[in-house]
Amino acid sequence: MKSCDYIHPADIIKDIKPADLRGLNVVFINMPLREAAAPNNTPQGPLLLATNLRDNYEVNVSIVDLNGYRINGRHLTEQEVFELIKKHFEVHGEPDLVGLSGMITTLRWQEKVAKMVRKLAPIVFLVSGGGLATELRAGLFNYIPDLDGIVRSEGDDVIVKAAHDARILKKTGFLRAINSGKLEPYYLGSIVGKGEIFGRHRFVYEGDRPRDLDCIPFADLDFLKEDVFGNKILEYYICNPIWGASANNSSAASFTMNRSTNFVSSRGCPYNCAFCYRGAQGEKNYGARSAQNLAKEFRMHIEKYGVDFIGMVDDNFAIDHKRIIDLVPLLKPLNIRWGTHARLDESKGFNLMAEAGCIYIGFGAESASPKVLKAMNKGGFILKKGIKGIIANGKFCEFPSSMIEGVIDCENAGIHANCTWIMGYPTETLEDLKMSVAFIEWQEIFYGTRGKSADSVNKKMFTATWYPGTEMGHQSKVQKILREVFGITFDFVGEPVCDENLRRYILELDDATKVLRNSKTGEPLNYSDMPDDIFVKARGYIDSGDIYKILEM
Repeated sequence: MKSCDYIHPADIIKDIKPADLRGLNVVFINMPLREAAAPNNTPQGPLLLATNLRDNYEVNVSIVDLNGYRINGRHLTEQEVFELIKKHFEVHGEPDLVGLSGMITTLRWQEKVAKMVRKLAPIVFLVSGGGLATELRAGLFNYIPDLDGIVRSEGDDVIVKAAHDARILKKTGFLRAINSGKLEPYYLGSIVGKGEIFGRHRFVYEGDRPRDLDCIPFADLDFLKEDVFGNKILEYYICNPIWGASANNSSAASFTMNRSTNFVSSRGCPYNCAFCYRGAQGEKNYGARSAQNLAKEFRMHIEKYGVDFIGMVDDNFAIDHKRIIDLVPLLKPLNIRWGTHARLDESKGFNLMAEAGCIYIGFGAESASPKVLKAMNKGGFILKKGIKGIIANGKFCEFPSSMIEGVIDCENAGIHANCTWIMGYPTETLEDLKMSVAFIEWQEIFYGTRGKSADSVNKKMFTATWYPGTEMGHQSKVQKILREVFGITFDFVGEPVCDENLRRYILELDDATKVLRNSKTGEPLNYSDMPDDIFVKARGYIDSGDIYKILEM
């Protein structure tokens, strides 16, 4: 809830003109994610911010995308990253503002890159944005003391204020800038401590949803076209399929693609799944771009990048049924295949989406157990159609009706349905897990009747993992395990304290399939109601590709 004296960032920047920022030098550095998969999803956050600053404020902007170098199964080394950033600054000029971007799993890299930036450009205004900054808030200063500020939530407007603050500080210095009052309202003051954080001035930029998503310039992917060493980063992204078995991202598909790009059609989520954190994209405040605006970007990607598939990676594309209706006559003439994510209970829009060219929808099924779905805060919509009995591989099973109908309705419409799953969630027993595995088996059998191979069904599962800021962390069992294993403490509202124990935990986070363990005993962080040995055995079957052996346990 916004306070009564809250000011939308659009009102704070309304008097900032291109002349105020013209010639400012800004660099965004996007952090690398897991090494196991090739990069296939261009970093929309930095791209959108960079395009806006360049097109609307005449700022000199460039991007170092460290995530684009996951080539031959590895990241760049620390030395290679340092040399890349050093060369980038030499070619593009020493920056006035550097923005680090990344999910919460990138803390280790952000700590390292922040030190590199400070070494190369000691007086640069350095901020961090995206999932890590949004989830940890000002607590991130405890871990990355080299930061001047953090940018929370949607940064489209507040990045303009951060750039303006960087310009003021460059021209006048801190003392005059502070006395002028021009650094308000995001300036926190000087945090007095020890060592390298002593006396550093801090800023927390509270982002918010732009008032009109259609007015934001399309993300210019050409920022990634070629790095300072001549590497064709953008082409590498485009040639790696965004979804499908080769994408190695818990998606499976019955089709292939040669050239694919991505963008988002909506932001925020009106739902409250207990395991999910949506703060970096608007939290529960849902907003969507118009059909006309989307069609323009579709057309631009087709003409400029020669793609045969476009992925819209937002979670809830199909909430606005009228927008789907409006899209049909706009996208149908483009003859482009596309995909997105939606909910299994939104099947009334699937035929229209298929008519507009949609051939893939990713669904967060997560579990086929009603009890577990309720624990996840997903029961309200997945279970609203009740439970349906069905014969799967000669056995009688009961699954949520919306899950069965969603998969069948997609297939009848000509859309491939990909379901993602979570194992080990609080309250889950082995029998609950078997329900999810049985549904996967049913989907494989059903697809077989349509001529699809077994490989077109996703059989991977994420491991239930607590991320700061999620409702899952408010459960007593989860807090007990985190306290005992990592020494994490929680404040009076159930939020974690940003101390060294929490840092140690965050540094352990990686691929969401990873099982975190107690470093002293080797025991897994198992939040479910399965005994540890059963949990580990089931996880082993999933990782080895023998998921159906779980049904024999």
